[in-house]
Amino acid sequence: MPDLLLELRSEEIPARMQRRAAEDLRKLVTDALVERGFLYEGAKAFSTPRRLALHVAGLPPRGKDVREERKGPRVGAPEGAVQGFLKSAGLASLDQATIVTDPKKGEFYVAVIERPGRDTLDVLAETLPAIIKSFPWPKSMRWGAASAQPGSLRWVRPLQSIVATFGPETETPEVVPFSVDGIAAGTTTYGHRFLAPEAIEVRRFDDYVQALERANVVLDPERRKDIILHDARDLAFARGLELVEDEGLLDEVAGLVEWPVVLLGTFDPSFLDIPAEAIRATIRANQKCFVLRESGSDTLAPAFILVSNLVASDGGIAITGGNERVVRARLSDAKFFWETDKAIRLEDRLPKLDSIVFHEKLGTQGERVQRIAALARELAPLVGADPDLAERAARLAKADLVTEMVGEFPELQGLMGRKYAALQGEHPSVAAAVEEHYKPVGPSDRVPTDPVSVAVALADKLDTLVGFWAIEEKPTGSKDPYALRRAALGVVRLALENECRINLISILRLASVPQIHRMGLKFFTPLADALSTLKNFDFESFKSGFLKNVYDDVNDEVARASAFSRINDSITSLLIFFADRLKVYLRDQGARHDLIDAVFALPGQDDLLMVVRRVEALGQFLETDDGKNLLAGYKRAANILRIEEKKDGRSYEAEPDRAAIAASGEPEEQALSEALVAARASASAAVAAEDFSGAMRALSTLRAPVDAFFDKVIVNADDPALRENRLALLNALRAATREVADFSKIEG
Repeated sequence: MPDLLLELRSEEIPARMQRRAAEDLRKLVTDALVERGFLYEGAKAFSTPRRLALHVAGLPPRGKDVREERKGPRVGAPEGAVQGFLKSAGLASLDQATIVTDPKKGEFYVAVIERPGRDTLDVLAETLPAIIKSFPWPKSMRWGAASAQPGSLRWVRPLQSIVATFGPETETPEVVPFSVDGIAAGTTTYGHRFLAPEAIEVRRFDDYVQALERANVVLDPERRKDIILHDARDLAFARGLELVEDEGLLDEVAGLVEWPVVLLGTFDPSFLDIPAEAIRATIRANQKCFVLRESGSDTLAPAFILVSNLVASDGGIAITGGNERVVRARLSDAKFFWETDKAIRLEDRLPKLDSIVFHEKLGTQGERVQRIAALARELAPLVGADPDLAERAARLAKADLVTEMVGEFPELQGLMGRKYAALQGEHPSVAAAVEEHYKPVGPSDRVPTDPVSVAVALADKLDTLVGFWAIEEKPTGSKDPYALRRAALGVVRLALENECRINLISILRLASVPQIHRMGLKFFTPLADALSTLKNFDFESFKSGFLKNVYDDVNDEVARASAFSRINDSITSLLIFFADRLKVYLRDQGARHDLIDAVFALPGQDDLLMVVRRVEALGQFLETDDGKNLLAGYKRAANILRIEEKKDGRSYEAEPDRAAIAASGEPEEQALSEALVAARASASAAVAAEDFSGAMRALSTLRAPVDAFFDKVIVNADDPALRENRLALLNALRAATREVADFSKIEG
């Protein structure tokens, strides 16, 4: 089967764009082929700093012939319908159509359209130019005289040549005949810019890869990464050192070179007085180099690994020396930042936060620190932290944002703050929280366990979420510029993995208070009442402290109701958002999303830890025969109730008449009535004791009486009173199950 080889060579492709561009090229070409009926065996794209390449294997030489029958109007239909049919079918007259008779629909016209398959080469020549011209670069440019013309080619950097060949392995492939803005597809490419700048003739993919290798170009980025990693490890090992591996940097460096040459440089050991993270950030950010450590130790060594794109005649001495000079200068700057920062205490930096805008609608970082500190203090008892330490940590948590080191290397925020806090003698938990309050950053990031860190991390994330919800800046399906999903997932993981009992509704109301003040709303009695329900929360102390200058009891009932409604709507929306994040988290743990919905559907389910434990118990129960059969019985009861309530225009939520049940003479009805009373009471007591497995055991006793009831008892009895009472009994079954979950949300 024939193969396609395509190479698009340009002056430069930034490393950060290469992986996405290669995938885009593969998808655009293969999608276009499949859309036109050309299937293939496999496709793989490659990238280097100067080229994108694509190999599509197993394409047919020609597309299949197509025969299509297109139904037209009835015989005798209006002229307009007939002409429309002829045009769409490509017929000159009705003589080219056939007449088909249908016993029900009568006679109608049918056009038989036969299209011969097209040569794959022609289809490629038609589709490739359009793909190249509309290629989705994040940033692109026009160049040369043609750039003044409308619709001229845009590319990431000037496109220099195109290789496009198609044909079987046993024959000489043909050039795909097309050109883009004067650049004709051919068989000529070029190797390494400096090591092998001569033209290379290529025809098929295997020859192409080998020819590039001979011309000092490693086409596959994964192979370049492998070369860099292994050579770096070997070079470090030869010096008795170990490579500090960095997958992100490895990806970037592999995108900067076509022919990787690994070298080792050194720097003055006196620079090791700088924190290791700062040394690594300096060398990584400025020189794209890897740091080394002493073998079997976390101590950095005064050496680094650099990756050159050249095989130098002097063995890399000049290249290494140049990098060492730059590294020395950068480390000198880092040492100056470190010494300067150590001289100023973190709390003395706090006034500068008042001039840093966090968000135009949410105020400055200074204002945010005040909110986080107040919230962390209230959260502290709920997570087992010392309130004073939590508040202190929250006040210092953002101070390192205005240090010299973090100003130069923003990725060190938190980490440098911890070091400065430790240097000035802060409590170890405070110092740890200054760094850890950002965590967890992603689903695989470590979750803090120190209670002070947990309190500040929760306060930071909750303040962010409540704030952006208050200004209606919520995530959309495709966009989340403020990483609010990540913040909510962080709250979920902090609560669950530390087994923290947090009532989200109360906490969200508490976090809403300063946001409402920012928006210019008055504080009011209903809010005070709501906040006072928070466990371990003294509203009067809070009001006389943090809110002493802003609290105002509003007498206007309309204003109170409107503002309170706004808070509750925002909190309800945010609670739904947390439920969605919890689903994501639990789905990764293997839990069913419908069980989460079933638990969240009950009122007051805002304790994430208890929600999870209830979901776990519900899942285990539904895996048993009792659970499966009870669910089936519930579904049957719910369906009957839905149908009858719709037909009668009323609900059957009243308690069933137990005396009438006893008088009915149906032992199965009597048994179900008694079982429901006992099971509901037991399940309710178990839930109150947070014994969710016990609640499920209580419900399991309903399995047999429910089965017997449906087997022996007619719900829609002829006697209206008897029918109504039996529907009420089914509603009692629905109510009993709602002690543990809303079974209507459970699938199956």
